[in-house]
Amino acid sequence: MCTRIYLEGKNTHTKPDLHLNPDLSDLPPIQLFGVEGRYACALYSAASKLKQLDVVEKDLIKFQGILKTDLRLQEFIRNPILKRSLKVTAVKEIAAKVPLSVPSTNLLALLAENGRLKAVNTIINSFKTIMAAHRGEVVCEVTTAKGFDHLGCVTVIKVQIMGFGM
Repeated sequence: MCTRIYLEGKNTHTKPDLHLNPDLSDLPPIQLFGVEGRYACALYSAASKLKQLDVVEKDLIKFQGILKTDLRLQEFIRNPILKRSLKVTAVKEIAAKVPLSVPSTNLLALLAENGRLKAVNTIINSFKTIMAAHRGEVVCEVTTAKGFDHLGCVTVIKVQIMGFGM
């Protein structure tokens, strides 16, 4: 059994002194690695500079929901036969119809252009992880042998976790 608990607490991540180098203010609060992490971090930086972090997050969640329900869109994204230029044009048209913000549209177009559109779900999940860290959320996953019988167990676990100095 696995239960995910979201806690609000102090983010213990120490940020660099922004007064010494103001360009560091657009850095993500956590560093993610891999191709997905690089795209998510770049999107965070771009959206932060434009002051559109929340808008981009809502756009990506909306697009991820559409992607889960629209089978034709899933097939289109996974189709390796289609030319990248065709995918870029189609993704821009989809973004205009939804509608999506400029940074979100640019991300999808860049993914299509670079042949990385298949990774859009993991990139969106990586961006959501960065945004959770930005808000100071801490995700705690508790694995138990038996399921919780009542809500009191979850409350006890939250109290115990909060005792770790969050």
